[in-house]
Amino acid sequence: MARCPQHVFQVLTKRAERLRDFTAERVVSDNVWLGVSVENKRHGVPRIRYLRAAKCRTKFLSIEPLLEDLGPLDLTKIDWVIVGGESGHGARPMNPEWVRTILKQCADQQVAFFFKQWGAHGPDGVKRSKKKNGRLLDGAAWNQKPGHYCTA
Repeated sequence: MARCPQHVFQVLTKRAERLRDFTAERVVSDNVWLGVSVENKRHGVPRIRYLRAAKCRTKFLSIEPLLEDLGPLDLTKIDWVIVGGESGHGARPMNPEWVRTILKQCADQQVAFFFKQWGAHGPDGVKRSKKKNGRLLDGAAWNQKPGHYCTA
């Protein structure tokens, strides 16, 4: 990855407790972004502290599928938050208010926000194809990238 600086590599894990040791043993080049999956409070939110301790230039959260209200998030040292709903046969709906709460926290803490998709259930809770549900949040596309954020 270091030999391909023209590319950005996003490395995502649910095994966040390994990140600190992984980055302590090697230099992570600037084109490698490290992230953790955050699907719920019980399993996902604790991963954020491990990511925060990792030594790398860009850190991100992949909050997809968002399965519940995550409550207050400490986004210190986090550069980017990606949010999306669940897809597939047994997909669970995502409450639009959960997404708005994360968006507001990103804006308040100056963290880039990217809304990926609604998934199998639209903002109205109706199940249909994820393509038909789209990726607009309250009529807007949220495509922020690390280093480029705006207020909500």
